[in-house]
Amino acid sequence: MGNDVDVLESVLTKTSALLVGAADSPAATPTPSPGMDLGSLKTHMVTQVSAFAASAEGSAPDGEASPDGPPAEAFAAAAARAVAAFREGAADRTLTLGAELPGSAVLGMMIMEYIGHGWDLAQATGQAVPYTDEEAELGFATGRAMLTPEYRGPESFGDEVAVPDGAPVLDQLLGFMGRDPSGI
Repeated sequence: MGNDVDVLESVLTKTSALLVGAADSPAATPTPSPGMDLGSLKTHMVTQVSAFAASAEGSAPDGEASPDGPPAEAFAAAAARAVAAFREGAADRTLTLGAELPGSAVLGMMIMEYIGHGWDLAQATGQAVPYTDEEAELGFATGRAMLTPEYRGPESFGDEVAVPDGAPVLDQLLGFMGRDPSGI
């Protein structure tokens, strides 16, 4: 599980850098994330990573709490807490995140979530997408194992978007998550 925690840390670090790069972009900037402009996407990302961190630490996440401070700083602080908790064994426990889930599944969900939303940030703000094939493959493996049709809809993961055969694994993951990897 150690290698998966290294991948999680890498994804969260890269996503944090994308948030720093998006700091001066207008909140109303459209994103590929369904129903979210840049401001609401940043808020969602910070709120969710804080909930993931609380769950990994063994606390009940408060899904309504918005951490204080600039989004990039709040995200980085909560991401560091989550990584520390996974390094201390959270992946080997049952975590509560709306439902009880294996910690290893939550770790994979975080990888998938922050690659997807990091891509959303990059597309909305003209930044390079930093994720590796190894990171995308781990997120995609989690998605294939957990994301069933009943979890898809306009408020979450859209319908799968077809990507060409042989497409890079990041494009496959994005298409699976309901994003058009060709852009906004």
